[in-house]
Amino acid sequence: MSFRAAVLRSYDARFAVEEVRLTAGPAEDELLVRIAGCGMCRTDLAVRGSGGRSPLPAVLGHEGAGTVVETGGRTGGPRVGDHVVLSFDSCGECRSCLSAAPAYCDSFAALNLFGGRTEHRDRFTDAAGGPLAPRWFGQSSFAEYAVVPARNAVVVDSALPVELLGPLGCGFLTGAGAVLNTFGAGPGDTVAVYGAGAVGLAAVMAATAAGAVTVAVDRRPERLALAERFGATPLPADPAGPPGLADCVRRLTDGGARYALDTTGSARLINEALRGLRPTGQLALAARLHHPLPLEVGTLDRGRRISHLCEGDAVPGVLIPRLTGLWRAGLFPFDQLIRTYPLDAVDAAERDCEAGRVVKPVLLPTDIES
Repeated sequence: MSFRAAVLRSYDARFAVEEVRLTAGPAEDELLVRIAGCGMCRTDLAVRGSGGRSPLPAVLGHEGAGTVVETGGRTGGPRVGDHVVLSFDSCGECRSCLSAAPAYCDSFAALNLFGGRTEHRDRFTDAAGGPLAPRWFGQSSFAEYAVVPARNAVVVDSALPVELLGPLGCGFLTGAGAVLNTFGAGPGDTVAVYGAGAVGLAAVMAATAAGAVTVAVDRRPERLALAERFGATPLPADPAGPPGLADCVRRLTDGGARYALDTTGSARLINEALRGLRPTGQLALAARLHHPLPLEVGTLDRGRRISHLCEGDAVPGVLIPRLTGLWRAGLFPFDQLIRTYPLDAVDAAERDCEAGRVVKPVLLPTDIES
């Protein structure tokens, strides 16, 4: 079959919407999904700076959602006609996967970032028959269709707006999972969120839903206004005059936050976040660090902890239904962060994302009704 997809052919090129070909249908334990919408994540855009480790040409996109149109003969799992949210790939066999920690799969980097599954790799080509890289994050969902491992797909209620649900598979999953899984925050806890992008604002919404007292730190007034709408106390990343940022966080959280999430990767803000914790407090880093992280003297005193999290420590099949339930209850209004774009406008979506004009772009294949 042939269909349209946004192809990235080189690290310094723009996306090009082209016809691509699938020369064979889904194998056993795979699904063919008609994509209704796919979120654009900064991890997609980071391919440009991957130093050649992410193979090109490729179809990116890893926050897809849509309808199952064909299965590979499995007897269980999603069925034809089911609406599904697609999440990250994992092997299902290593110690982490078997311990309900698929985000820490032994093969996570290979499956999602640096080559994908090697089986059936020749079936995905451009219109001229030239090979495209194996599936990005098990999906390659900047496209009208995607072939995915069935374990990546989470069935959701068909009454939900499936075209908007894709970001629940990664960006919103990561922020909400940090609060609900990594921290296990509950009523009366205090959470500080550094960076009010898609991941940070999802964390704010989840913390508010959990009954936590939340502070959101960002340098952009419009993002702080969103965080305040979702229940957080807004705090500029560079307060004008004394007290400093950490002192402000401690004052707003009655002596220090119990939990903090950094989505910025900024060494300065990470150190401020540590100083803003109460004794035994926990800081989780969501952003990948690209430089050494110097920790200032005293930041880890008194039992404070720092760790990196991946995909919100989530089992997607557990957390995604929880998030859609919170959305239906009016407690996780992620749709307010989304702006939709036709697939042909993929470059405009990237520019708006990079410029901060939109929190979460979602691409809609133009010839598919949502």
